Amino acid sequence: MPLYGWYGDDFTGSTDTLATLAERGFRALLFLRQPNEAQLAAAVPLDAIGIAGASRAMAPAAMAEELTEIGRFFAGQGVELMHYKCCSTFDSAPDIGSIGAAVAALKPFFPNPLVPILGGQPNLGRFCLFGNLFAAGGDGTVHRIDRHPTMSRHPVTPMAEADLRRHLAAQGLTDVGLVDYRAYAGGSAALAGLPSEKAAVLFDVATEADLAVIGGVLASALGNGPMLAVGASSVARAFAAGHDEAVIAPRAPEAQHRGTGPVLALVGSLSPVTRAQVEAARGYAMLPVDAGRLLADAGHAAELRATALSRLSQGDVMLVTEQPEGAPTSAGAVAEATGALLASVIAETDLGRLVVAGGDTSTMAIRSLPLWGLSYLGPCVPGAPLCRAHSDDARLDGLEIVLKGGQMGPPGFFNDAARA
Repeated sequence: MPLYGWYGDDFTGSTDTLATLAERGFRALLFLRQPNEAQLAAAVPLDAIGIAGASRAMAPAAMAEELTEIGRFFAGQGVELMHYKCCSTFDSAPDIGSIGAAVAALKPFFPNPLVPILGGQPNLGRFCLFGNLFAAGGDGTVHRIDRHPTMSRHPVTPMAEADLRRHLAAQGLTDVGLVDYRAYAGGSAALAGLPSEKAAVLFDVATEADLAVIGGVLASALGNGPMLAVGASSVARAFAAGHDEAVIAPRAPEAQHRGTGPVLALVGSLSPVTRAQVEAARGYAMLPVDAGRLLADAGHAAELRATALSRLSQGDVMLVTEQPEGAPTSAGAVAEATGALLASVIAETDLGRLVVAGGDTSTMAIRSLPLWGLSYLGPCVPGAPLCRAHSDDARLDGLEIVLKGGQMGPPGFFNDAARA
């Protein structure tokens, strides 16, 4: 039986957890939907099973419907720890992507009284101190999340509250306890006995060493039954740090190779970090995508498809969604339309690698393709690993894919992604 299960609230974060586990020796595979029996049988015996979801863009009722089935599936697989993988910036709201709604749907399937919530991921520049979340910006400067130049102005779920207990309380997850970073000086033994009177407990995370202590707490608490945990890939990092090394033996990543075809990059994120990466990209034929026209004019999509195919016959291509003028266009509708455009291009060409930037864009783009899973090939940049696609379509099986969130990656990301 797998030791670890995770459901990602979007595709980019899901692949980060995949990489985290694979790099630590877990036999892990990320399914793009709840797998059927044939797909489970096709996967080698697994230590960790993931499902890439889209709950970050869902209303609470839709989340409850999807996550109830997800919880039942993972409980049936017998996982020890069920990880609801949210974005490392915790961007969510009562009416969309509610973490409280996710916990309410999943918790009945995992009887352990402790629900740990890990509030930081230092390797990605995310830190939680005294319950308050901080995140690095594109230039490396660390901001309190409600003053972050991008996340405080997120077009769908702007972060207006840095105290994660207050942020989650607004989503129905009330009375969350706190273990602040000062408690880790005594090691995990000093934290034995959690939970006390509070089942949901927020753990500060300021350094990587904090995760090792938390991992010890998780390992001890798992004696009380299968557990639901919430957080970014720091949950996987903590779990691996606290796990019996005799059970999981280190394994090298699969041999990497750049496919023989061109690279196609699809950029949906409007984040300043991603836009700076686009400006720094070299070697791509740039094709701007007018989001408004893409939604309103089928001819625009056909023109883009024809131009992309022509340019791909000559080299690498980047489709870049333009900053909208006037009232913003529905992010979900644009992501779905760009996903359909991507599928129409891939249907008529053989790619060496696919790169997608943007959380919602990655979700819709990958779901538009006939893929059923991703496995880890090797590192690319932190938070955006190089993956291998699994598909019943021989043309797509083995396609190399890199998925990146809007805030992730160094300035030369697109150059790195084409050559890793």
